[in-house]
Amino acid sequence: MNNKVLVRLVVPEIDNIYDIYLPINKKIGNIILLLNKAISELSGGDFPLSEFNKLYNATTNTKYDPDLLLANTDIKNGTKLILLI
Repeated sequence: MNNKVLVRLVVPEIDNIYDIYLPINKKIGNIILLLNKAISELSGGDFPLSEFNKLYNATTNTKYDPDLLLANTDIKNGTKLILLI
C-alpha cells in the first residue's frame, strides 16, 4: 500500500468521522470530489454534493490547494483532515 495513505476524515456538517485511504498520485481537487461523492452516499444524502468543498489539516489548519498532488503535501498516514463545504 505504498501508493495510498490512511487518514482520519472529519466531516463536521454531518458530525461523522471516517478512516479512509487516499491515493498519493491524485490531485487534491480530484480527491475532494471523490470524498464528496463517497460521503454523500454513505450519509444517505445528508452531506450535499458541492463543488466548493475544501480540505484542511486539523492539526496545522492548512488549507490544501486543489492543484497539488497529495504526494507533494504534508499528508501522511494518520493525518487528521477536515472536509468543509
